[in-house]
Amino acid sequence: MFNYIKGKLTERNPAFAVIDCNGVGYLLNISLNTYSRIGEVEACLLYVHLVVREDAMILFGFADQEERELFRQLISVSSVGANTARIILSSLSPQEVVQAIAIANVPLLQKVKGIGAKTAQRIVVDLKDKVGKGFASQEKLGFMHNTKKDEALSGLIILGFPKMLAEKTLTKIIEKEGTDVTVEELIKFALQML
Repeated sequence: MFNYIKGKLTERNPAFAVIDCNGVGYLLNISLNTYSRIGEVEACLLYVHLVVREDAMILFGFADQEERELFRQLISVSSVGANTARIILSSLSPQEVVQAIAIANVPLLQKVKGIGAKTAQRIVVDLKDKVGKGFASQEKLGFMHNTKKDEALSGLIILGFPKMLAEKTLTKIIEKEGTDVTVEELIKFALQML
């Protein structure tokens, strides 16, 4: 329903932020990770996930789309609700969560308040294929999605190249050339290789 809310940050604490958007104050539940990233800025943009319950409609806000996507993946796991997912993202950085899932580090997930052995194992089993894909290359590129790579991939797909082939080619280019290459250079190098 909502993708993001942008406006004036009127209130902020480790549990929630209030954003005034054209005279309407939206209360968004946030993780400590998001809290530290938004700082004391006046203009704020948070990506949103809406949870609809029988007794309430609750907005959760995230500093970036990657954290929101990880939140959505976590709540897809049986016995992990929205508040538990927020606690996970408050206790560990998104990169630590991705790494713990990718390498099946159950003890690290168990350190999070409210996560027992069975729930930690279920998170690893359910999300390993979703979150762990390309972990080695993500680790090299700073874990979360490389926006230059994503933009170049979109461009190559629009040009008619298969997604899997284009993605592998871009990963090779970034490993060889580094992360300083522009989107245009990525596409140019990929076109030479494809």
